[in-house]
Amino acid sequence: MLSLRRGIVVTAGDPAGALQRLEVELDGERRPAVGDIALVGAAEAGDEVVVNVAARDLGLGSGGFDLVHVNLTRGLTGAGVPGAHVMKLNYTSLQHAVLPVEGDALTLPVATPVGAFFLHGQLAPAAWAFRRAGPHARLGYIQTAGGALPGGLSETVGELKTRGLLDGHLTAGHAYGGDGEAISTPGAIHHAAHDLGWDAALCGPGPGILGSGSRLGHGGMAALDTIHAALALGAPTMVVPRMSSGDDRARHRGLSHHAATVLQLVLEPVVVAVPEGWEEHTTGDERHDWRHVAADLDGYRESGLPATTMGRALEEDALFFAAALAGGQVLAGMIPDR
Repeated sequence: MLSLRRGIVVTAGDPAGALQRLEVELDGERRPAVGDIALVGAAEAGDEVVVNVAARDLGLGSGGFDLVHVNLTRGLTGAGVPGAHVMKLNYTSLQHAVLPVEGDALTLPVATPVGAFFLHGQLAPAAWAFRRAGPHARLGYIQTAGGALPGGLSETVGELKTRGLLDGHLTAGHAYGGDGEAISTPGAIHHAAHDLGWDAALCGPGPGILGSGSRLGHGGMAALDTIHAALALGAPTMVVPRMSSGDDRARHRGLSHHAATVLQLVLEPVVVAVPEGWEEHTTGDERHDWRHVAADLDGYRESGLPATTMGRALEEDALFFAAALAGGQVLAGMIPDR
């Protein structure tokens, strides 16, 4: 059963954004909570709400707050999106209808290069490096499964768009809340290329990651689906590998077992970006096209963009950021001449 509790909103943050920060009193305890305004509406102090307490009670990495499931005071009058009839989060209590971006046309091949990544923390350095290498190219983000599903949960996406480092944000599959809603990752890639005119797309999960520690039981496996979707559409396809020089877990040191497993299972060769100076951490798999480029860690450090991963600063895990920076640079170099 869901871990649901009734509570009273004590303080309510500014509801202007996609998410609203709240403080909710549960059984005499004040706890931080977040409400997805697009799903449950904005809350005010004094509202009675039902919150999902599972992640916070379990002490998970994404468990710093409870999630508003429903606002009993003012959240029972929602009418949905007019004309929408395609469901996301279907057959759950949070199912809601969207207007999908996919059309009837199928134009192949897709010339827009696609870069698949594994952790949301790779998005900012990859986008920054892409913009440095291709200052006039249009880059968008396709949010896939594997991490958080709400498109509004990432403050990084908003900052990247504000700074002109991302030109758009699509949410694919059951991810929702982006600038456009795609029912599938192939549909998102096709729409980005032929309708939005993106020159390249970075595809990967939202914040957080689902993981069990096993080789196949983790959210990073969504990259395998992304890669195969891009290859099937004929798009130039690359991987931004998850790498680490600071993770204390052996399976993630050097080339993470997440990335190594995906590269082992992918059905066709792909481009893999690797930062210069870290070649010894790659698998040496000659099936793929390993491209080594310099990563500007100093420049990224000075950019003011997020520079921590799982609590580790850039100086504590330089390889993580170097690999993401290399990925953005290589992706920019794959844009075909038009």
